[in-house]
Amino acid sequence: MGEEVKAVAQLMPGFQPGAETEAELIGFCRDHLAHHKCPRSIDFEAQLPRLPTGKLYKGPLRDRYWKGHKSRIL
Repeated sequence: MGEEVKAVAQLMPGFQPGAETEAELIGFCRDHLAHHKCPRSIDFEAQLPRLPTGKLYKGPLRDRYWKGHKSRIL
């Protein structure tokens, strides 16, 4: 359907985003998850949107990637 698994990550202080970090995270996923569940790419964000309780607010993340598409995952 033209979809692929993508991860969006917020790194801990002291870690730098880049190709090496992305490869390390994808390698970790491949060691611990089924192949079809592993991300093909990772986008790094300085700050992920969170609710006041600290829970991740996924709506704005999804909207960013599904903008302009007819179908979207809810």
